Amino acid sequence: MHDRTYSKELTVSNAENGYRDLIAKIDLTSFRRIPWEDQMPFFLVEYYDSETNEPIAPCPRALLKRVSDQYKKVLNALPTAGAELEFFQYKETAQSMHDKNGVNLTPLTPGMFGYSVQRPVLNQEYYYDILNKCREFDVELEGWHTETGPGVFEAAIAYGSAVDMADKAVLFKLICKSIAPKYGILPCFMAKPTQGLPGNSGHIHLSLIDIKTGKNLFSRDTRDENAPWPDVVYFSELGQSFLAGVLDGLADIMPLLAPNINSYKRLVENFWAPVSVSWGLEHRIASIRLISPAEPSSKSTRLEIRTPGADVHTHYAMAAILALGFRGIEKNLKLTIPPMSKEMTTTEGLEKLPRSLHEATTRFAAPKSLAREVLGDAFVDHFAGTRFEEINLWNDAVTNWEVTRYIETA
Repeated sequence: MHDRTYSKELTVSNAENGYRDLIAKIDLTSFRRIPWEDQMPFFLVEYYDSETNEPIAPCPRALLKRVSDQYKKVLNALPTAGAELEFFQYKETAQSMHDKNGVNLTPLTPGMFGYSVQRPVLNQEYYYDILNKCREFDVELEGWHTETGPGVFEAAIAYGSAVDMADKAVLFKLICKSIAPKYGILPCFMAKPTQGLPGNSGHIHLSLIDIKTGKNLFSRDTRDENAPWPDVVYFSELGQSFLAGVLDGLADIMPLLAPNINSYKRLVENFWAPVSVSWGLEHRIASIRLISPAEPSSKSTRLEIRTPGADVHTHYAMAAILALGFRGIEKNLKLTIPPMSKEMTTTEGLEKLPRSLHEATTRFAAPKSLAREVLGDAFVDHFAGTRFEEINLWNDAVTNWEVTRYIETA
């Protein structure tokens, strides 16, 4: 990040192996043309080790494909997904943001105007340019509107296979970062750019589809009269095992859902951000919201993973969630955590998620972490090394908060 190598070298490219090159293999099926770059051809790639010709452990697309293929081989199922990305926008440039040292940035529009039909009109040309460029670049949006916060927009990336959706979520950020500066706008996908305001979420919706029949494997054909809770009367046993698997390892994969120092500023009580190992039917404080209509065989039955912020790397996050879900199905895990009731507005008494990147990465990298079990040591060791680098840089940083708080009082 910022063209700085890791202070503690990792295994992919280092002094010992001469900072060797990697092999980048083009995915021809990802072909697009860049509409804002004179229709230049564009492809996604995957990275391979130059000696073994195997995918390197940290390759995002290879990791997600490997996990997704497990479902196809064992269950004849296709993991499908959608994503919602919220982000602040500022009337700034990279230079003005640098000159201001990242503080006192001017929002695109003032005030709190979530789901406003007025606010997009104030920047109509920009608003529709993003929408149209997404369509031209094969990043179809299901929703595109203002969200709560000054200058905040939200995009709902169209539902599709987990691999395709992860690609499109990354490409959506590229579109915004490429188009917005032409309008004097700086998009911000940080999880929590402003103290005292809601953060930027990156909710992920997941379900499993039977490849032969197209049936949603999370839904039931009939009402389960023996369900452990009313919340799951139309939620399949396979879906319950998937959910149990995710809950079992949720705290162990937090660096993949909240990867940055700033990510944990969003995960605080009372801002509709999850802070516990929890789930609930249509519950927006729980970490996992079960969306299960009160009818059998519903195509819309799914899980919404509410933990990630907009700074999430969707390939890593979905690979981790799907891997835990597969483990839950494979081991036939049962739901043992009761759902949060509609009356519960706090997470008192529930297991809490890690509250900092240091706590999260320490748990993620622990010898018996479920992250190691489902994603492998090579990946966990590499990604943990990158996160410990962020932690060390943060520990060395002197912030504006420290100066203004202590300069006169210390």
